[in-house]
Amino acid sequence: MIYVDADACPVKAEVERVATRRNTQVIMVSNGGIRPSANPLITSQFVPDGPDEADQWIADRCGPGDVVITTDIPLAAKCVGAGAKVVKPNGEELTQRNVAEALAMRDLAADLRAADPFRQGGGRAFSKADKSRFLDTLDRVLR
Repeated sequence: MIYVDADACPVKAEVERVATRRNTQVIMVSNGGIRPSANPLITSQFVPDGPDEADQWIADRCGPGDVVITTDIPLAAKCVGAGAKVVKPNGEELTQRNVAEALAMRDLAADLRAADPFRQGGGRAFSKADKSRFLDTLDRVLR
């Protein structure tokens, strides 16, 4: 099973393409605002509005053998702890080895932003290379 934290996910179409090729079920979890797919392998799960509702829904259900697609590092940490494989849309895989470091870096970045309200930027645009890396990583973790 593939769970997608779908509200702001830039690789929904790529997930669907890989899932179709591998005949794998996908659940797109969101607060709404995404169009359900006609693909029978893709299910849309709409959760109530509110902070972390989609994250909690995914964390409560994922486990060993599942793949979770998310940029949310706290969600990734919960999913890795539950035994799921986690892939970020840029193709980075989060595992037991690196999820704690990713969580610490996220917290550090939040602290830096809080200390300097005029701080801008810090991220880079999603690229074609990111999309290609994502496709390779997703295909590998599903093998």
